Amino acid sequence: MEYSSELKKNFATAYLAEEYERLEEEKRAAESAAGGDPDLLRLAKEDVLRITARQEEILAEIEKILAKEREEESKPLSVVMEFRAGAGGNEAAIFAKDLKGMYEKFAAMRGWRAKPVDELTFEIAGGDAYDALRYETGVHRVQRIPETEKSGRIHTSTASVAVLPIRATSKIEINPADIEMEFSRSGGAGGQNVNKVETAVRLVHTPTGIDVRSSSERSQKANRDKALQILTAKLEQLHEEEEAKKHAAERKSQIGTADRSEKIRTYNFLQDRVTDHRIKESWHNLPKIMSGGIEDIINALQKAAIQVE
Repeated sequence: MEYSSELKKNFATAYLAEEYERLEEEKRAAESAAGGDPDLLRLAKEDVLRITARQEEILAEIEKILAKEREEESKPLSVVMEFRAGAGGNEAAIFAKDLKGMYEKFAAMRGWRAKPVDELTFEIAGGDAYDALRYETGVHRVQRIPETEKSGRIHTSTASVAVLPIRATSKIEINPADIEMEFSRSGGAGGQNVNKVETAVRLVHTPTGIDVRSSSERSQKANRDKALQILTAKLEQLHEEEEAKKHAAERKSQIGTADRSEKIRTYNFLQDRVTDHRIKESWHNLPKIMSGGIEDIINALQKAAIQVE
């Protein structure tokens, strides 16, 4: 990297930048002191080489600090999980709620703070939440006999899960003219907690048709800001999906592509088995799993992803 005086404005690199400039002055002094004396000129050249080597070391140290800062800035502040019913009618809607409950219980076990955003969307604040949940994006399939099924017939239905990292800074810029905004009243339990002010916000990104709703915050502005965060995360995810498809032939595994249309897992209640199709592994004890006991599944996916990388 090249030196810039702007590095003195960064608290983490200021002391190194000042040392770099001090050495620069020392180098100039050594060069000017030599004059025309051959012996002094030789010593000056040695000093210049020594000082230049130290300056290069300083720039390398600065680059490490800046790289770490960039990495920290790119880390998600939180994760938003969104659940949507797929094929299967009412049973699919029930399954989407079951999945939401499963992840909420898992979050509680991990000590993460889960906060509702809308009916089937919640946000998790936890430093390692995204690393653990990033491979849960995709279509989840369930095979079971619904409680309303009197003939004992097995139903197959699906629900999709989206895991959206919320970052402090985003590479995606949204044109305000591309956003349609709607306001409505936030719902509440039993009617008595229904918000009489239109605080719920729905944003629609017209170029892509992506829509986001936030209703759990107390003010319209807070819901708008939250919805905009989620919309930005969805557009980032869409961009990543498109990039992944361009290079799909070069990938050894589908783990980590975050493709929402990919069927990733089947929950077979009759056989008491969960199978992840990407790594071709199965786990038993569905009651425990649906109660948040997905640690083994999460660990297996993280291990498989590391091996691919």
